[in-house]
Amino acid sequence: MLKRNMTCILALVLLVGTGFLASCASSRSGQVYSRDQARQEMTVNYGTVREVRSVQIEGTKTGLGTVAGGVAGGVLGSQVGGGAGRVVGGVLGALGGAAIGAVSEEGLTRSNGLEIMVELDTGQILSIVQEADVQFSPGDRVRVLRSSDGSSRVQK
Repeated sequence: MLKRNMTCILALVLLVGTGFLASCASSRSGQVYSRDQARQEMTVNYGTVREVRSVQIEGTKTGLGTVAGGVAGGVLGSQVGGGAGRVVGGVLGALGGAAIGAVSEEGLTRSNGLEIMVELDTGQILSIVQEADVQFSPGDRVRVLRSSDGSSRVQK
């Protein structure tokens, strides 16, 4: 009985850990900078928002959810039956847990985004996708920051 309870606790810890780690995914916000972007020169252009469209930014697919789900499913599945039934339960549990873990990781890290069309003062038109943490409207004056790595962000 104690072994079964410990197994259930281990599986629960793995599932919660997967959720926690998935929530640590990098931000696609226009307001958040990575450590590598700190103290780096960026080109600044000014412009006017022409159009804003809601989009979905897909979640991460690191494999962490697959592994954690597989381990948790295997542990839980091995508790079913006895003898060869435990092996079959463990294998089926691992496969099912891996599938659920992969889908969960992507779903937990998916975010709402905006595609922002900006006409720069130079006449160039850009389309930039970033998280929808700041709302933009057509006519807003904005600045577009371009990093040397090719990434851009729109800020008010």
